[in-house]
Amino acid sequence: MGERVLVPFDGSPLSQRALEHALTTYDDDVLVFYVVDPLLAVYEAETKGLAAAEAWSEEMAEVTADVRAAAREIADAHDAAVTTEVVTGRPARAILAYVADHAIDHVVMGSHGRSGISRLVLGSVAEQVMRQSPVPVTIVR
Repeated sequence: MGERVLVPFDGSPLSQRALEHALTTYDDDVLVFYVVDPLLAVYEAETKGLAAAEAWSEEMAEVTADVRAAAREIADAHDAAVTTEVVTGRPARAILAYVADHAIDHVVMGSHGRSGISRLVLGSVAEQVMRQSPVPVTIVR
């Protein structure tokens, strides 16, 4: 049985490169992993009101569908199959918990996610996962 490879994926260019790297490097079970951060909804509700938080929730459903489609498109281009898992939580914690609870053997992730302020936050996610993961982590730049 091959390795189970987890690829945290948010649709950003570096997460796309990480998925491509996993698909071309490992002939294994590749799992695409997307984390919806609930703190962003709390921020929307506190700063813009409940209606904004509800709109954010609907937007996250669309973003999740887009992320799944982007991952499927990359997998199809590499003639590969992937499994996609979507969870709600703080990104680094969710990734580390999934690794521990689902017999993941390797993590392949981008060094940063989206641009702007999120880039700083997501860059810290890669660092936290790299430092705390019980399994090898490959960081793609």
